Amino acid sequence: MATIAHGGASAGSRPASAVKAVAGTSAATVARYVFAGVRIALGWVFLWAFLDKLFGLGHDTTGKAAWINGGSPTSGFLGHAAAGPFKGVYNDMAGAAWADWLFMIGLLGIGVALILGIGLRIAAAAGALLLVLMWSAVLPPANNPFMDDHLIYAGTLVGLALAQAGDTIGLGRWWGRTALVERASWLR
Repeated sequence: MATIAHGGASAGSRPASAVKAVAGTSAATVARYVFAGVRIALGWVFLWAFLDKLFGLGHDTTGKAAWINGGSPTSGFLGHAAAGPFKGVYNDMAGAAWADWLFMIGLLGIGVALILGIGLRIAAAAGALLLVLMWSAVLPPANNPFMDDHLIYAGTLVGLALAQAGDTIGLGRWWGRTALVERASWLR
């Protein structure tokens, strides 16, 4: 008889429903932890972009170009990398104070929300919007007629919010029980 990894019991010594329940619970638990890991990793992507642009940590932004040193977080990408049908629109936004502030607040808010596991609905909506805008700034993508990592990340953010991925290794469960979120569930 086949041996189940849980406790060494054979499939024949347990009812079939119990075997399925154990296997299903295990897969569901693993999936929750995988989603939590993806959530935290995406949160770090957003938070790192914020920190690098704020302080010029030398990865994509030099210290001289840091926002705290008078640099613009949007001038590089929107001013030089934009291509395609919306190039002019994005070039016009490059370096504008309102665009810099919205971009940086978005990066920080999305990153913190994802890492903490709170406000995932707002973080997913804002993150997906930001990512789709970044995708549209470089149309068509370099390696595919329409698909690139920005769209994959956007879809992943929506999926994480729908799966309530903040409840595992995060504060999502606690956040969902607060009086504020109980009154306004869209903050979940």
